[in-house]
Amino acid sequence: MTEYNVAIEVDARGSFCPGPMMELIKAIRQAEVGELLSLLSSDEGTRNDVPAWLKKAKHELVEIINLEDHDKYIVKKSH
Repeated sequence: MTEYNVAIEVDARGSFCPGPMMELIKAIRQAEVGELLSLLSSDEGTRNDVPAWLKKAKHELVEIINLEDHDKYIVKKSH
């Protein structure tokens, strides 16, 4: 697994849509341009919602890491 230098980690495991995405949006607002964030989410809806929102908001989805009981989204703030 690739190691990332993550500035902000959002642990939204156990939270349901739209919770994980709302927490990610809040974290992105606090991050500096170019910083990496990670979102931990166990909600299956996040798999569609987060990539769609990132594309619309023009931030970069670096990787989705599928773990045993949740997914880890690596996101780069682009602007």
